Amino acid sequence: MSQVLERPRPAQPQVTVPATLEQALDPQWLAGALGKIAAGRAIAQVEEVEVIRTVATKVRFAVTFEDGQRLGFCLKGLLDVDAMTARGGPTCVLESDFYNKVAPVIAVRVPDCVATVIDREAHQAVTIMRDLIADGARFCSALDPFTADDALESLRQLSLLHARSDFLDGADWIRPRAAELAKMSYVTPEALQDLLDGPRGDNLSPRVRSAANLAAAIRELAARDGGRPQFMIHGDAHAGNVFRTPEGMGVIDWQLLQRGGWALDVAYHLNAVLPTEVAEVEERRLLGEYLSMMRGHGMDMPSEADAWMQYREGVTYGYYLWSITRRVDPPIIVQFVDRLGKAVMRHDSFGLLGAA
Repeated sequence: MSQVLERPRPAQPQVTVPATLEQALDPQWLAGALGKIAAGRAIAQVEEVEVIRTVATKVRFAVTFEDGQRLGFCLKGLLDVDAMTARGGPTCVLESDFYNKVAPVIAVRVPDCVATVIDREAHQAVTIMRDLIADGARFCSALDPFTADDALESLRQLSLLHARSDFLDGADWIRPRAAELAKMSYVTPEALQDLLDGPRGDNLSPRVRSAANLAAAIRELAARDGGRPQFMIHGDAHAGNVFRTPEGMGVIDWQLLQRGGWALDVAYHLNAVLPTEVAEVEERRLLGEYLSMMRGHGMDMPSEADAWMQYREGVTYGYYLWSITRRVDPPIIVQFVDRLGKAVMRHDSFGLLGAA
């Protein structure tokens, strides 16, 4: 079993979940949210450093306490969103639960979370972390190409997560995401075909660009995956969810934490972070390295041949995930659909799954 880091659990202050950026940076609200760190000190100043808006908002800010101490933080949540976007609140609750329950018992390098504010009845939450950038870390861009050596290091972090899959016993709140995606409740087949007919599918074969084929493939993948040993997996491990520190890489964004086959994470990760021409050459070697890591953690893994088959099927998960994505910058969507779609073509994933 992999080594477990000694990481303190975040505070869970009983304050209201903020709905706007203004509320989140209000000194009075922060005094309550950061009560454990404030230790009775008043907040003299709050300085907004950077705001990054995707579906969720990440705001970097600095707090100066009355005694002059200045600390940097990053708050993540659904701020200033419409009613449709607010329906994604359960993923924010899931991420807060990751930091409360999972992060303290795994050796994966993650941000230091100081507090989570959760409203379970309203299905909303925000997570407050130390500002990694202020501490010297650098976040990768979603479009940053990894080298094979980079991918080996990031795979090592994923292996540390997967090796603690014993945590899933009794953790029913960590759900099988691939099975839920297969229900097609996120997008209709017609809407999916419209998306694939756009620029994201320009370099893909008609067979792989077919929404009907993709829908059939994800259903079959979910069925097969559900019958295999279940691992605790990240679910969205592209380069934009990786950061670098002098000590090595770390992983952020735990809103798609799930249970599923290890290959869903590994096949998605390698084909999202590596340029296609690098993945073609290096992926089988990197898969072998990952299997060795997992066996070194004491995990029972399939043979090389069976693992390769699961990997070839598993890339369908990442391809489907990005094919249905809409609320991300178009260049990022096009890049990932292209890389993952080409991997589906290269591995004949649809053929293996009997989808076409």
